[in-house]
Amino acid sequence: MQSHNPAFRSDRFGQQMAGGAGYAPGPQQVQDMYGRPAHTPPVQRTMTIDDVVVKGFLALGTLMLAGALTWALLPLPTALTVGLVAFVLQFGLWAFITFTQKANAPLVLTFSALYGVGVGAISSYYENLYNGIVFQAVIGTALAFGGTLAVHSLRIIRMTPKLARFVIAAGFAMMGLMLVNLLLAVFTDTDLGIRDNGPLGITFSVVAILLGCFFLLLDFDMVEQGVRAGAPEKFAWYCAFGLVLSLVWIYLELLRLLSYFRE
Repeated sequence: MQSHNPAFRSDRFGQQMAGGAGYAPGPQQVQDMYGRPAHTPPVQRTMTIDDVVVKGFLALGTLMLAGALTWALLPLPTALTVGLVAFVLQFGLWAFITFTQKANAPLVLTFSALYGVGVGAISSYYENLYNGIVFQAVIGTALAFGGTLAVHSLRIIRMTPKLARFVIAAGFAMMGLMLVNLLLAVFTDTDLGIRDNGPLGITFSVVAILLGCFFLLLDFDMVEQGVRAGAPEKFAWYCAFGLVLSLVWIYLELLRLLSYFRE
């Protein structure tokens, strides 16, 4: 089974999904097995929806706790500095989990904690400017999650391989645009305008939120395929990792979009 989420795509993951064996015995091998003394290999528990729900709540709870502590205990200038350092460390851990395909409880929860520090600092900054905006963004993120889950459950949009490739390409393109815009803003007197309060900036944020919802569809499809294929229990941490990324993407873009209308 091939994953549509770039955080999950590797041949090694395909072997893990097959129970770690990496091959299927042929007819002769099956006959040889019958001719040998009975031996029962250790049973590896497969992933369930409940596993994903529990691990997802653990990851999100860690993120929210770290964010709340950052917001409550650190003054805003210090929180922003600490948040920037946390984002750099979080990016390194994201790259490690994504490209090595090693997701477990310590890695995912550490990633969530670092991400939470950065998100908490940003949330504190926006709330300091626009009272009540964080609560609105949280409600909007919850509604986006529920709506996307309903779309997936009712099969209103089916995640085909072609659509998955398009979503992933669009995600990389959007991140590339944001990086170019940031570099232009830092080293020149102008930028692309995609992060300004205007028609282009509002359109860009709306598209980013919709793209985040499509990444949630990829995550839901990944969970469904993993359960159907009998993925090992530890794969639920990969699913929790992907869900955290998608939900925080939506939340941060909602914060920015709401700020445009509050100015």
